[in-house]
Amino acid sequence: MSKQRISLNISGMTCVNCSNGIEKFLNKKEGVLKTKVSFSTNEGEFEIDTKLYSKDKLSLDIEKLGYKVEEDFDALEKEQLISFKKLRKIFMISISITIAIFILAFSSLLDENINKYIIFALASIVQFYCGARFYKLSYKSVINKNYDMNVLVALGTSAAYFYSSVVVFLPSLFPEYLRFMYFDGAAVIISFVLLGRYLEENSKQKASGFLKKLMTLAPNNANLLLEDKSIQNVLASSLKIGDRVLIKTGEKIPADGIITHGGADIDTSMISGESLPVFKNIGEEVLSGTLNTNGVITVTVIKESNDTTLSKIINLLKSAQSKQIPISRFADKIANIFVPSVIGISLLTFIVWGFILGDFQSAIIASISVLIISCPCALGLATPIAIVSSVSRGAKEGILIKNPEILEQIKEIKYAVFDKTGTLTKGKIVVSNTDIDEKYFELIGSIEKYSEHPISKAIVSYIEKKDLNINEEIKDIQILAGKGIKAIVNGDEVLLGNKKLLDEHNVIIDANHLDFYTKELEKSNGVILSAINKKTIGSFSLEDTLKEDAVEVIQALKELDIKPILLTGDNKVTASKIANKLNIDTVYSEVIPTQKYEIIKELQKESKVMFIGDGINDAPSIKQSDIGITLNSGADISKDAGDIILINNELMSIIRSINLSIETMKIVKQNLFWAFIYNALGIPIAAGILYPFFGIMLTPMYAGIAMSFSSVTVVLNSLRLKMKKL
Repeated sequence: MSKQRISLNISGMTCVNCSNGIEKFLNKKEGVLKTKVSFSTNEGEFEIDTKLYSKDKLSLDIEKLGYKVEEDFDALEKEQLISFKKLRKIFMISISITIAIFILAFSSLLDENINKYIIFALASIVQFYCGARFYKLSYKSVINKNYDMNVLVALGTSAAYFYSSVVVFLPSLFPEYLRFMYFDGAAVIISFVLLGRYLEENSKQKASGFLKKLMTLAPNNANLLLEDKSIQNVLASSLKIGDRVLIKTGEKIPADGIITHGGADIDTSMISGESLPVFKNIGEEVLSGTLNTNGVITVTVIKESNDTTLSKIINLLKSAQSKQIPISRFADKIANIFVPSVIGISLLTFIVWGFILGDFQSAIIASISVLIISCPCALGLATPIAIVSSVSRGAKEGILIKNPEILEQIKEIKYAVFDKTGTLTKGKIVVSNTDIDEKYFELIGSIEKYSEHPISKAIVSYIEKKDLNINEEIKDIQILAGKGIKAIVNGDEVLLGNKKLLDEHNVIIDANHLDFYTKELEKSNGVILSAINKKTIGSFSLEDTLKEDAVEVIQALKELDIKPILLTGDNKVTASKIANKLNIDTVYSEVIPTQKYEIIKELQKESKVMFIGDGINDAPSIKQSDIGITLNSGADISKDAGDIILINNELMSIIRSINLSIETMKIVKQNLFWAFIYNALGIPIAAGILYPFFGIMLTPMYAGIAMSFSSVTVVLNSLRLKMKKL
């Protein structure tokens, strides 16, 4: 046996049943060892025995089912966009024509005879153009013995449409009191189910964009150092292990490597979540996609482009995105039993009335009534209308729900995992305390204004609040990467930076300032020392402060029996300090994105996991978790990866999201209950079970009324979400 793993991009899938159908079909083929097709990512992973089955044969068989195998990600993305635009167009046509049908059906604008032919023509467009996808999908579902909502929609709308068509063209087949049309009902069903599909595809389109953005993080080009010390601009993807590259201030690192010359402040926030740039020196590793904020370095490449930390993050995201979400497709599960049952009841009704009782007219009326009353208008509305109401209510609360599927999972969440920087904290370095006399502030502020470093900006912001003049011109100034600033002002040597800078200039921290410096370090705050002419004048203490509602949110989660966990790339001391303030017992610190991802997977073995983060480094964890929540202030990639975006950046919106989801699922279940109970009660009556006892025969007109009443109930129940207190 010769095994081969094959990955294919597959377009044309419109629902989960498409991916299931491909798997079932291919699993029957000799030589196909394993299949996994993801509807969410439009990707297929296959394992074949090349002696019995080939890649070309695999592609051909998939295309025989009506799907397309795309060459690359760009081709797949283009095809998906075309399909999405087509769905949007069909939905707009369907809803517009449906409105027109209602206007004509319930008004006397035209002659009655002309009116019914116009309605028939409009309904035919909705039925066979807009609703064509349901016929195609129901055919595939029946072939694969999977009787889902598509079969219900095709069956119910066809019954209503063809009964009405016979009434229009062959009215003599029915007595006058049975000549009713149900074109409007069929059109409504198709329009609202298309609305549900549109919302699903729209969410899917937005969710797939983050991978493309992530792929652009690494620079396209690199400055390759040649043996003759000249510089050649090359593609970053062409770099090999051992190549030396030059990275200047403001440039991104093109590949994972080791610094062999120079030193620089590296913004590693996308990898570690550290809010401050980290100074990297000779012998230290730098990662692809991180930013050189200050300095010039030479880096020797240690990993090729397909093996970098960034590429691993991308692969983790792909894996997380393609995971099978164990959401319960309640309506489809019931439909697998319900659809065959309805068909059987309709046929049995026809046989009993026609062949046993000898009344073929009643047989036709009763069997059609069964199909009409079983028409899944309420069933089709049950979930989409509740979701629309939920998304609308969430938006008013500053909560953007991108993936409605997560609404069913929130009630099962046992772990709420938080990133630290920018999520629980404000993500902005501020001066929290100082022992420097204010008489030095104007001088210090004037010097710090010459640096774009985040620490310098924090000190300048602190001093500006004192309404002091910090516009003094400084001519002799040196910005020392990883150390601080040295300036000569009116003959005085001024140093602003870390202890390493002071040590290099033989400055000893004065006893008057040593106690403050030591205590702030013990608090895990950053400390910037200042000295003039070899004598310290004090220091600034820097910290990233907690958000105002962080403590309240952690306590609220505990009351909901959800365990909060802190997961951060920051050091142990800083992480423990934040955890203690928030009363969080479980802390994971000094972890990179791949480790975060693995921790989430381990927690998922025990229960459902919610992850709340805002940075690029959080994207794999956000996508892997059962529910990913991100802040609007976060990176675009984390927002694209998240299921929920907190537009107002308020952590309390997490609690409101949970409450909204719980209420939404209550409404959905109530809707499904009423949708099915109407059918459960109405179908036997439509079949004529009460006729022998009470002489009651449910005609298609009353079947249509019952069907419409169930839909009204579902809609009104869904609208209650807008009034719920979260």
